[in-house]
Amino acid sequence: MKLFLGLLFSFLYCVSPVISLNEDSQVLIRVKSDQLHDSNEKLSNWVPTTTDQSPCNWTGITCDTKNHSVVGVNLSNLGISGGFPNGFCRILSLRNLTLTNNSFIGPLSSHSQLSPCSHLQVLELANNQFIGDLPDLSREFGNLEVLDLSENYFSGDIPASFGRFPALKMLNLAENYLDGSIPSFLSNLSELTCLALGYNLFKPSPLPSSFGNLSKLEILFVANASLVGEIPDSIGKLVSLTILDLSTNHLSGIIPYTIAGLKSIMQIELYDNQLSGELPESLVNLTTLLNFDVSQNNLTGNLSQNIASMSFKSLNLNDNHFTGEIPETLALNPNLVQLKLFNNSFSGKLPENLGKFSNMEDFDVSTNDFTGELPQFLCYRNRLQNLIIFKNRFSGQIPESYGECKSLSYVRMGNNKLSGEVSSKFWGLSHLEFLEMYNNNFNGPISPSISRARNLTHLLISGNNFIGQIPSVVCNLHQLEVIDMSKNRFSGEMPSCVTQLNNLEKLDLQQNMFTGELPGRLNLLTALTQLNLANNRFTGKIPPELGYLPVLTNLDLSNNKLTGEIPVELTKLNLNQFNISNNRLNGKVPFGFDNQLIVSSLSGNPALCSPDLKPLPPCPRTRSDTVYFASILAICAVLMLGALLWFSKTKSDYVSKPKRRWKVYKVKLKSGQTVAVKRLWGGKLKPETESVFKSETEILGRIRHGNIVKLLLCLSGEEFSILVFEYMENASLGDVLHGENGGAGLQDWQTRLTIALGAAKGLSYLHHDCVPAIVHRDVKSNNILLDAEMVPRVADFGLAKTLQREVGGVDGGDMSRVAGSYGYIAPEYAYSLKVNKKSDVYSFGIVLMELITGKRPNDACFGENKDIVKWVSEVAISSSPERKTTENGSSCCRDLRKLVDPRMQLSIRDYEEIDKVLDVAVLCTKSFPINRPSMRRVVELLKVKTTNLLFQIDVSKHQT
Repeated sequence: MKLFLGLLFSFLYCVSPVISLNEDSQVLIRVKSDQLHDSNEKLSNWVPTTTDQSPCNWTGITCDTKNHSVVGVNLSNLGISGGFPNGFCRILSLRNLTLTNNSFIGPLSSHSQLSPCSHLQVLELANNQFIGDLPDLSREFGNLEVLDLSENYFSGDIPASFGRFPALKMLNLAENYLDGSIPSFLSNLSELTCLALGYNLFKPSPLPSSFGNLSKLEILFVANASLVGEIPDSIGKLVSLTILDLSTNHLSGIIPYTIAGLKSIMQIELYDNQLSGELPESLVNLTTLLNFDVSQNNLTGNLSQNIASMSFKSLNLNDNHFTGEIPETLALNPNLVQLKLFNNSFSGKLPENLGKFSNMEDFDVSTNDFTGELPQFLCYRNRLQNLIIFKNRFSGQIPESYGECKSLSYVRMGNNKLSGEVSSKFWGLSHLEFLEMYNNNFNGPISPSISRARNLTHLLISGNNFIGQIPSVVCNLHQLEVIDMSKNRFSGEMPSCVTQLNNLEKLDLQQNMFTGELPGRLNLLTALTQLNLANNRFTGKIPPELGYLPVLTNLDLSNNKLTGEIPVELTKLNLNQFNISNNRLNGKVPFGFDNQLIVSSLSGNPALCSPDLKPLPPCPRTRSDTVYFASILAICAVLMLGALLWFSKTKSDYVSKPKRRWKVYKVKLKSGQTVAVKRLWGGKLKPETESVFKSETEILGRIRHGNIVKLLLCLSGEEFSILVFEYMENASLGDVLHGENGGAGLQDWQTRLTIALGAAKGLSYLHHDCVPAIVHRDVKSNNILLDAEMVPRVADFGLAKTLQREVGGVDGGDMSRVAGSYGYIAPEYAYSLKVNKKSDVYSFGIVLMELITGKRPNDACFGENKDIVKWVSEVAISSSPERKTTENGSSCCRDLRKLVDPRMQLSIRDYEEIDKVLDVAVLCTKSFPINRPSMRRVVELLKVKTTNLLFQIDVSKHQT
């Protein structure tokens, strides 16, 4: 009997864990079936086998091998959606529930949803789409150690219950829409090691001084949280703190002397505040401090020798009011990698040994009053990447050692007093991408060794004394976007091979001594927006091919020796600046240039004539001219009479239909130019019409860009207003993609990619180059117009607004007026009713997805409650972690055949490019705005095209 009982006990002991795991597996399967939407079948192995009921090998499941129970569920980055799956918490042994980076949505109810999870130690729900108030968690969550609810859409206050977690070590509520005050009761969390509250919409309030009681705190992240007032002295009590980030707030006053109490600190981020006074000498007690950023404040005084002697890895003092010289001791630091001192009033010579004892990578001392020669050891360790010294008074030659700096990629030396010849080694640095040396005293020729700088995009050397010819090897630098060699002493002919530079956007050679004829085939420079060859000695005729440059807006050929007639092809250009004065041109001014506004651009050509333009002499009239003009007058009379009859007939119809706000007409002018006339009904009687008219005229009237529609004329009357635009032969991108012709004209990927890049450049210009910046607020495919060559123009600025810097604003200010079109509106608009530049980025991401898929943003094929973003995510982004091989042998990270527009005829290379552009689209449509790139970054990413698109968006400082 004793033997029997012993065997029975052993049997039950072995079977019990199996029963427990079987029960856990059943719970997991029920949750998968009832609460999860796993469209990508990432959890396909959640199926018991006939021989093994254990879930311990299932995706995302962690088991305790000793207790034979499920202790962790981690579904991060699996593309799963649905409401909060509280069913997991029926597994009483569960300690860790992690659902980060998915598409879970909806509110979190503390009673009906979270109460079963009170035994958890770790609850991570970051980067989802949860909304509403934060859950008021009960005292039952006494074991909770990690609570991460960041990157969601929670709003309102932080509940008082969040101050009653006795075991909590990490609380992350960053990147939400919390709009209450930062509560002091969080200081009750005595076990806390990480507190992240940054990037919320808190009411302006000071940093609670009681936070100094969090003696175990290691990370305090309260960036961009509307902090005001001074940094409390109690900050010095945080003796365990390693990272302090209070950046991008409205903190004022001095940096407290008590900061010396941060004995463990490694990183201090106080940039973009309103701090004043001098750097406290007590900083020298922070022997562990590596990264110190107090840029963009109102700090004054000198950089003391003691502080300069600290072991900084990164020292950012830029955009303040510092003065005095830089102590020599700064150069003795063996850790210094990044030094940013720009936009201050530092003076004197830089320490001679800077870079000799450390791996210097990023060096920016621009816009100060430094003098003397450049430090010769800056690239001693061959790590220097960025050398930025513009707007100082540096003199002497570029040190010979800089020519050995193989790592150098970004150089800005403009507006100094540097002189001498530039060495051939420096010209030929192979990693150089950006070279700016304007307004110095450099001389000598450009070395042919420049051919080794294959990655060069900007060559800016104007305002020097360079001589000789442009070496033809420059034409091998196919990444060049901007060449500015103006105001030098270059001579010889302009290399004809310059037409091979397909990415060239700006070419400025003015004020040199160039001779010879202009190259033919300039029409190959399809990206060119500015061409300035003024004040040289060019001869011969103006190449008619210039008239076929699709995005050229600035053309200056003045003060040369050009001859012949003005090519009529130039009238095809949509020019903002045009000047061909002071040449030797002759003949009749073509129709299209017979405009009094540009007569000064034609002056100084005695042999030019025109029947209308004064003071140009009239052209001799022939019999054929008389017949021609009579015909023109007759045609105009008929058109005028027809127009009057049409307007008189239809006026009453339009007055009786007030809902029709505008109508667009195609009109051909007597010059032969075709324009689009938008007639807005209502005039002064309709406030909404007046608002649209004012927005379009004020914004389009002051901006000029090759990828933004050009406003030619505006008129306002009592009953209607008129806007005259350049005519777009191919209507809108939306018309071409989704119209009756079924995408005709967009059957090749390269055309679509060119449209995407052009539209991105237009939006980037609005966001980054206009002062103040402009937010379009209605980016969509129907507002991207296409000309005869399918060159895109961003249009319809009726909802656009300028961004003015406001206290507490994001990107210089948000707007809350209703804006956008269904399917293109960024998700944050539903919760905050605010839009900014990142909202435009989201809408542009939708346009990219349209170009790739050929589908509308809310196509019926997506099914109920789905849009193009969710459909793309489910079909392609998470379709398979393995790399797939196409039928042609191409390796690709996702199966694009289910996703791309079947109307396109694609090559292997096209699939590779689409794959990378899809990555850009996904970045643009990130649910949280801070994770989206800027439009300037989008342009850079789209330019990468077929090169390896291995990029990482650095949000370590949340400066996307």
